[in-house]
Amino acid sequence: MKSFALFACAWMASVLACTPLRSQRLEFAWPTPSTAWLEGKSIEAYIQPTASGETTSGCFGCVRSGGTQFHEGIDLKPVKRDRRGEPADSVFAVLPGIVRHISTRSGDSSYGRYIVLEHPEATPAVYSLYAHLASVAVGLKRGDPVERGQTIALMGRSAGGYTIPRERAHLHFEFGVMVTREFQSWYTNRKFGSPNDHGLWNGMNLMGIDALAFFDAFRSKRVDNFAPYFAEMEAAVRIRIATRRIPDFTQRYPSLVSRQTEELVAGWEISLNSTGLPFRWTPLTATDVMGYRPDEVRVIDYNASGTKALRCKSLVAVTRENAEVGRDVQTVLQQLFGLR
Repeated sequence: MKSFALFACAWMASVLACTPLRSQRLEFAWPTPSTAWLEGKSIEAYIQPTASGETTSGCFGCVRSGGTQFHEGIDLKPVKRDRRGEPADSVFAVLPGIVRHISTRSGDSSYGRYIVLEHPEATPAVYSLYAHLASVAVGLKRGDPVERGQTIALMGRSAGGYTIPRERAHLHFEFGVMVTREFQSWYTNRKFGSPNDHGLWNGMNLMGIDALAFFDAFRSKRVDNFAPYFAEMEAAVRIRIATRRIPDFTQRYPSLVSRQTEELVAGWEISLNSTGLPFRWTPLTATDVMGYRPDEVRVIDYNASGTKALRCKSLVAVTRENAEVGRDVQTVLQQLFGLR
């Protein structure tokens, strides 16, 4: 118990030390040579739709298959092609960062060939992901530092398990956060029947935000960094869990922890947005979770109209008696806390 108390104190000290009072304004590069967004043009000028032809199908959220399929990023169309009609756009790092993952085998993921960068200078230290690549920049390897605007790849249409037609070639781009460093344990327990070829940077361990909405908020100077963008998110579900576990998520993203406590952490209140991303964390004391069983999860509040409208996400299961967490929230809690 003493060692746990020391660990909890050290963790709180790190939160206090790492949480900035003011977020520094970042500088971005657009991930492709297109200038359409920078010029304020409509999304038709730079978003690549699916076969449906609906431009919004290339955006973020419940935008596909009649709203039943979730799309984690935004799809950016090319501005130039070679003689064969293949895209010839370079792909650029949007921020300074570190190469965390490179997948060069097209068939290993639905992302096709893809690169993940982590951005320690951002608050929180989000990742950016670049998928469906034709090729990776020569010499680029995991662990390399990259500069804003550096060429890291060539746009393409690689994919695993399906084919992207030449005319719909695009860059799939994401901003997001990693759920847990204990991902392999969760993956092994789920017995998917195939190896995890991507380690911590498997798509099931990555949770995206609406990159275009963030870019728009940044351009309007409503936000200067990611922290205020996360802070203005609306909660679709608020839950409480009784546990003394301190997820590594809170250590990696201390700016998402809303307050500190000098008492032992006995649980957490977590706000999740409309896609199930846990964006606000409040440590709870033993008094806060009095009457809870160990690892018990309770829904404290939820947006009834908002959660019902999301056909592609199961956030809350409502019965006559009460509300319980839905399938997607159960999954993220399993990953965060090692629940079985």
